Amino acid sequence: MQVFDTATTLGMLQFGDSAYPAGGFAFSWGIEGLAADGLIASPEDFDRTLAQQLRLRWNSFDRIVVARGFACETIDAVERLDRSVEAATLSMEMREGSKRAGRALLGISARSGGEISQAYRQRLSLMIEPLGHLPVMQALVYRDAGLPADATALLSGWTMVMGLTSAAIRLGTIGHVQAQASLARARRLLEDLLLVPPPVEEPASFTPFSDIAVSRGPWRHVRMFST
Repeated sequence: MQVFDTATTLGMLQFGDSAYPAGGFAFSWGIEGLAADGLIASPEDFDRTLAQQLRLRWNSFDRIVVARGFACETIDAVERLDRSVEAATLSMEMREGSKRAGRALLGISARSGGEISQAYRQRLSLMIEPLGHLPVMQALVYRDAGLPADATALLSGWTMVMGLTSAAIRLGTIGHVQAQASLARARRLLEDLLLVPPPVEEPASFTPFSDIAVSRGPWRHVRMFST
């Protein structure tokens, strides 16, 4: 019989809440650009995009990075992982968005007394060009909060789902009722993905349409989101 872990559940509810002040609402991760280009014109289009992001980005990249970040025993190891994410993220806009979101999350944790978060925030302050990629920072922050590794992985995937869905609502691509149906489908997909190990050993992603949409952002006349 599985024990209902109240403390872990409450922690996940806190960090997974869209109102948690981690700065993620400034990013659509390509949803805005895809909608502007007519590639997301219906709830079905959004569901396909969300599923692709979970399968081909989160499950094969972020999930692996989060697990490695959670297992890091030293700040040096965290920095090496952070630099590997920087090197593996080809799009400048995606790199900058990931770092801005990650540092925002880290800052909240550090100011709340997280010891690992404080140590890495100090390390970032010594860098000429600070890193702080989001999946690495999620690992540190959720570990600081006392969450176990499996809850950290789940929370990482769910915050991606919530971020993309929130962006789609704000853009008018889907309504609030439609969003609940999308969240239910994404929840089942995320559950299925977490039942088995990641499909690759090294972090890899293949979401070209989203990456192109994000990269075209600076040339768009009007933008609501940074990515």
